[in-house]
Amino acid sequence: MKEGFVKVAAASPELRVADPSYNAGKIVDLIRKAESQGVKVLVFPELSITGYTCGDLFFQKRLQQSADDALLSIVKDSVSSDALIFVGYPFLLRGKLYNTAAVINRGKVLAIIPKRNLPSYNEFYETRWFTPSPDKNEMVGLFGSEVVFGSKVIFEASVPSTLSIGCEICEDLWVPESPSVGLALNGATVIVNLSASDEVIGKAEYRRNLISSVSARLVAGYIYADAADGESTTDMVFTGSNIIAENGSVLASSMFHSNELTITELDTDRLAAERQKMNTFPSVSSDYEHIAVSFREEETKLTRVFSPHPFVPSDESERNSRCEMILTLQAYGLKKRLSASHAAKAVIGLSGGLDSTLALLVTVRAFDLLKRDRKDIIAITMPCFGTTERTRSNAEKLADSLGVTFQTVDITKSVLQHFEDIGQSVDDLSVTYENCQARERTQVLMDSANKTGGIVIGTGDLSELALGWATYNGDHMSMYGVNSSIPKTLVRYLVRHIADTMSNESSLILYDILATPVSPELLPAKDGQISQVTEDIVGPYELHDFFLYYMVRFGFPPHKIFRIACDSFRSDYSPTFIKKWLVVFVRRFFQQQFKRSCLPDGPKVGTVTLSPRSDWRMPSDASSDAWIKEAEAIELE
Repeated sequence: MKEGFVKVAAASPELRVADPSYNAGKIVDLIRKAESQGVKVLVFPELSITGYTCGDLFFQKRLQQSADDALLSIVKDSVSSDALIFVGYPFLLRGKLYNTAAVINRGKVLAIIPKRNLPSYNEFYETRWFTPSPDKNEMVGLFGSEVVFGSKVIFEASVPSTLSIGCEICEDLWVPESPSVGLALNGATVIVNLSASDEVIGKAEYRRNLISSVSARLVAGYIYADAADGESTTDMVFTGSNIIAENGSVLASSMFHSNELTITELDTDRLAAERQKMNTFPSVSSDYEHIAVSFREEETKLTRVFSPHPFVPSDESERNSRCEMILTLQAYGLKKRLSASHAAKAVIGLSGGLDSTLALLVTVRAFDLLKRDRKDIIAITMPCFGTTERTRSNAEKLADSLGVTFQTVDITKSVLQHFEDIGQSVDDLSVTYENCQARERTQVLMDSANKTGGIVIGTGDLSELALGWATYNGDHMSMYGVNSSIPKTLVRYLVRHIADTMSNESSLILYDILATPVSPELLPAKDGQISQVTEDIVGPYELHDFFLYYMVRFGFPPHKIFRIACDSFRSDYSPTFIKKWLVVFVRRFFQQQFKRSCLPDGPKVGTVTLSPRSDWRMPSDASSDAWIKEAEAIELE
């Protein structure tokens, strides 16, 4: 339950139609199994106590009495269960039968929630037997106690405080105005659905897409429990199509499995954080009953997978499609800027590294969209103390293969003169030694743009902005930063995508650039090789991109980021290593905000960006103490 993780399950028990006693036994078996695995929210199918396909047997007093007895036995057998359990149950009240969910916790029925929308079309005949939910809640007697009866009920947990659960039943999901909307607007972060949805060709995919989209629209978790193959096949076939989704992503699903659990963990803190940002997600206070539920606070063992590269799709086809879209967005953003500024040229500092390579490739696309001569792109390499033959050669060969104008401006003399002017020793390899080179390069680019009537295309990426790994008023500055919302892990895939789709000399050059260590090349080379590898200094970019995504996108605190990072990178990095670089990330992220407060324009292409004009507004002098202390206090097992 810590960090907002809640283990949930959808269950499709083996059942016999019209045999509540047998069905109750199977339901209890799955309750026991769920309890042993730490499940806190457990959902069974619609009318799971009797079976959905009883037909006119629902009118039989014997079946109704058996259902009551079965429910009572489930309640008694679940006294020790910590889970909130939703069981499908036909409830008779004042001569009317209702298709309901009996909600059980620790041997008590907390509420009876009736179905609002009863289908009576095609193969469904529910209005023949059942009455739809009344508009208002009321108190009714059940097993000698008073319980809430009505569909406007939300169950609120104390731990985690972000867990609030609403319930709807089968057809309620499929209607234009589903009960889940009101439940979510009144605070429910998780919606459960007890269903008996028969299977026909094409329905499984439609159902999956529907649940996924509803969870995204409501910014909620959605637990869908479906009837399995124990139901009657007189006219229909049921497959136990269980689905658990979270904010548009299907986390777990199953089909053709009876007497099993579909289990995963929902992150209710993440859902609450998303809603908190959305001023278009209003909070509504109306006639909903809020029932408090308490769970034992336990460590939730995670089974869901957090991708170690959240910015990069793992599926190759999806990744290629994503790369193409991002490159197109970058190119169209630059195309507009070139047109609006009436720029005669585009000037780029081309180092032979990944970032400047991507910026050049995007600029070429923008010029092609404008149907302009690529020779109006001026790629300038500016060798100095740390430049290696490999990167310099790759820069020149890439520019030639793409048909852009290439220039070399050796800045060594200029930097040495500047050292003399400010009294900087050439043997002092401090930050001044490095930054003088970066600022001199920016001066060359800016002045070249002025001279040619052009604009300087920025090459810095999102990861560098997060860490402040840029020289203020040096490579930090440009007239349009095409990579400003592209994290380093994604830069590599974008360049590789272009390399894979090229068939000329450019692709071979790109592959060698991809194989070159990431470096600003500001310190002298050793034996002609790069001596300054960025990731040796600031840590692995894949870790920093992971930290960035979950801290900025969802507001996760350091201990939660550490937990999921250890799970995602368990085969690559030790907890000690991860903690070390998490502390570095948090410290640098706060310290370097002043650089992000005055960034040049650049296109937003993803959900995480640090532009001070759009997604990230943070004071440069904010204290990082709370975050640093939490990160440093993380205990290593």
